[in-house]
Amino acid sequence: MYLSRADLDAMNRVKRLNIINSISGIKPANLIGTRSDDGQANLAIFSSVVHIGSNPPLLGLISRPSDEVRRDTYNNIKETGFFTINHVPESHIENAHYTSAKFEAGVSEFETCGFREMNVEGFHAPFVAESLIQIGLKLVQEIPIPLNGTVFLIGEVQHIFIPESVMEADGQLDLETSAGIGISGLNSYYCLHRLETFPYARVAELPVLPVLEE
Repeated sequence: MYLSRADLDAMNRVKRLNIINSISGIKPANLIGTRSDDGQANLAIFSSVVHIGSNPPLLGLISRPSDEVRRDTYNNIKETGFFTINHVPESHIENAHYTSAKFEAGVSEFETCGFREMNVEGFHAPFVAESLIQIGLKLVQEIPIPLNGTVFLIGEVQHIFIPESVMEADGQLDLETSAGIGISGLNSYYCLHRLETFPYARVAELPVLPVLEE
């Protein structure tokens, strides 16, 4: 199948949305925890978290601002400057999925969707107690993306919680052991299975690579 830009433009909105959201492949599933200035906790599933750099330790996510629809996650991050990124545990996929529902203002997705808050003294945003990998971040930059009205939020890592059994000697994380999951599109979830680990790629150490047959 071949699809041109004209084909996409002529397509049903939902089908086009599903295609474009799926073609990038499996993305990490994370719950973003925030709290408003007046103490209201919020939790929402995101698939747009990306690594930016390790020194300083930076992660980013794409969000939509609140011009037309209320965006509690974005509003809380802008209001307080803090948020958490929590890996979605395989045991709580359905719970995590329904945090994307448009609940009324003042409703906590933690309570409604069956998650417990974990709080760290001096850090404004709540963590998800059920997540094995939890990251607390401070907002350091917001980059508008005028093409579609989204914003790229960059956070500097302040806290990390990881089980010792998940971290390997070189610092890499065994995401199969942590039972994290991935998302394709808006509502399809995948478990993670490590296929192989290779050494750092150097030209002088290039192995004889297999040639793929047509």
